[in-house]
Amino acid sequence: MNVVGYIRVSTQGQARDGYSLKYQEEEIKAYCKEQGWNLIYIFRDEGISGAKLNEEALEIDRVGLQEMLAHLSSVQIDYVVVLNTSRLWRSDIVKVLIQRELKKYGCDIKSIEQPSYSIHQKDPNDFLVNGLMELLDQYQRLEIALKLTKGRNKKAKEGGYAGGRTTFGYQKKKGEKELTIHNGQAEVVKRVFALKEVYKRMSLSKLAEELNNEGYTTTLGKSFTKVQVKRILDRQSFYEGLYTYGNIQANGKHEAIISTMT
Repeated sequence: MNVVGYIRVSTQGQARDGYSLKYQEEEIKAYCKEQGWNLIYIFRDEGISGAKLNEEALEIDRVGLQEMLAHLSSVQIDYVVVLNTSRLWRSDIVKVLIQRELKKYGCDIKSIEQPSYSIHQKDPNDFLVNGLMELLDQYQRLEIALKLTKGRNKKAKEGGYAGGRTTFGYQKKKGEKELTIHNGQAEVVKRVFALKEVYKRMSLSKLAEELNNEGYTTTLGKSFTKVQVKRILDRQSFYEGLYTYGNIQANGKHEAIISTMT
């Protein structure tokens, strides 16, 4: 059973009243050990009250939560383990947004303080909010898409980061508009292309094996696979400093990790 944890403290008062990050983390680790579950990672958010909604993109502005949801899209996870569902949401609209994402990836919530809770339970409030949101979606989808596309295309034409999952080798720090190099991951990127340059016929599996033998690990501290190596190789132009967004290509504002290969 593969699971991830999520912890959040939004106020100093919560930290004092027994919801500190450390306490939540310890409870989740102990619970998963007791259940015999494989706890892959614990995502965290600190100092954000509830959730700030991006009204245009209908997104929840919490870095840790967004990272967790992105992780679910690439790895099969059975449960998101929390001390209490209040760590994930406090309003019905945020609740529905999060549950939509979890259902998309076949993942449920396990709340330590609410042992019988499941996102598949029927709740009249959820039904009402879902219905209203589906009606709004039909109207807003095109309007939102037009707004986002216009803004992102403009930024992409200037070589700026237009959103989406951060490419391995880079990071987007809170408060900064552009991507910066993640030194540890950048070393992996350089090594992959160096190996490929020397051993042009080396298979993806062999490249992954070599990275693992040399002690490199993924973002989550796991061994590399051929799929992850292929993703790095497929982004060669990005690592050379070229930014691509849809049909748009421009010299990126991000710093290149490797030099242009000929």
